[in-house]
Amino acid sequence: MKIGNIHTVGAIAQFLGRSVVGDESLIVTGINEIHRVEPGDLVFVDHPKYYDKALNSAATFILIDKEVAVPEGKALIISPEPFDDYNKLTRKFAPYRPQMSMTGENCRIADSAHLSPNCFIGHDVIIGENVIVHPGAYIGDGTVIEENVIIGPNAVIGHYAFYFKKKPSGYDRMHSCGFVYIERNVEIGANTTIDAGVSAITRIGEGTKIDNLVQIGHDTIVGKNCLFASQVGIAGCCNIGNNVTIWGQVGCASGLTIGDGAVVLAQSGIAKSLEGGKVYFGSPCDESKTKMKELFVLKRLSESGGK
Repeated sequence: MKIGNIHTVGAIAQFLGRSVVGDESLIVTGINEIHRVEPGDLVFVDHPKYYDKALNSAATFILIDKEVAVPEGKALIISPEPFDDYNKLTRKFAPYRPQMSMTGENCRIADSAHLSPNCFIGHDVIIGENVIVHPGAYIGDGTVIEENVIIGPNAVIGHYAFYFKKKPSGYDRMHSCGFVYIERNVEIGANTTIDAGVSAITRIGEGTKIDNLVQIGHDTIVGKNCLFASQVGIAGCCNIGNNVTIWGQVGCASGLTIGDGAVVLAQSGIAKSLEGGKVYFGSPCDESKTKMKELFVLKRLSESGGK
């Protein structure tokens, strides 16, 4: 998420009531979680396991719960509660905006777009030429939909990211301030859900076709001309290449990469990144030929009583 105006890291720390280690005059240009950070961004980290990842990331500013050596060109904000302070910042720069009408403020909707009855369109939404949104669909704040896109009935585009921190009192949700970007010629089936980015973009590439009842998690990037069958579930922060086919009831863990042209057969479970240009099957999935051989051997062992 990019933030407007000019905000020094010193001013950000003052707002939070925290101290800075490093150059307080450096300019903060954005706020992002660790998977999508860019130079000028502020990121948080609150566990030693991820200190190095945050400190060595592209982020220029790190909201951290321990004073450590400052990498060159960066600055730290020291906080006993980095997650809470991060939420405080995102709520400041991207606060929740209540809406009582079916179409929000500051939307740009092409004259040729067709919005069916009972569609809910949030604030700052952009809808391109010849887009069709079927009844009951929800289009969340900041969503961008390019031309010739079809959104199926009761689809939910841009709802909150599923991102929580467990505390003794329960689970605290990270405030979502990202959005969804849908490129041209995409089709999205009925009751499919595509979550907003936590602080960046969930993107669906040009020409991709998504069946009914598919779930795509926050900050996932889907390439061009992909095909997802019903009940596919993609967790957050995945990178899916172009021309990837994923058949029904496949589940994919978070933060993985699937290469161009990969095919994942039905009811497979993706637990690690997959190379492109291959066919995969099973849970955890492997190349389909290898997995089929394993199943054949297991069947022979079962039939022979293990002898």
